[in-house]
Amino acid sequence: MIDVNPIEKAVQHFADGYLCSQSVLLAYAEELGIDPSTATRIAAPFGAGIAYTGNTCGAVTGALMAIGLRYGQDVSEAEAPKKDMFERLEAFMSAFEKLHGSVVCRVLLGQDVSTEHGLAAAREEGLFETRCPRYVGDAARLVGEILAGR
Repeated sequence: MIDVNPIEKAVQHFADGYLCSQSVLLAYAEELGIDPSTATRIAAPFGAGIAYTGNTCGAVTGALMAIGLRYGQDVSEAEAPKKDMFERLEAFMSAFEKLHGSVVCRVLLGQDVSTEHGLAAAREEGLFETRCPRYVGDAARLVGEILAGR
C-alpha cells in the first residue's frame, strides 16, 4: 500500500463522505493513538460548524481535537503543559484564520448551513466540493506542522 500523507488522507476521507471534522481527526488518529472508529464517532457531532449550526468550521474542530490528543493533559498536571497546549491551539486558530479570513463555517461558505435554504444553496453552489476540501486540507497541514513542532 502506498503511504499517503495526512493532508491527502484528510481530503480523501472528506471525498469519501466523512464530515470535515472527522476527516481531519481521522487523518491523524493512528499517529495519536486513537482507533479510527473512535475518532470518527468523537468528531461526528462537530461537522458543518458543530452540529450543522454553521458555527466553528468542522475542519477547525477536528484539528483542535488532534492537537488536544497530542498536547492535552490530565487535570492533575501542572500549568506549564496547559499553557503550551493553548499556545499551540492559538497558533492553529490564528494561522487558519489568516489563510481563510475566519474559522466560522457560515462565513467560510458564505451560506448558513443551519437553515434549510442555506444548506440547499451550499449544495447547489457546490461549496462542499469546492471550498470544504481546501479547508480540510489546510487544517490537516497546519495540524501536521504543529505536531512536528513547527
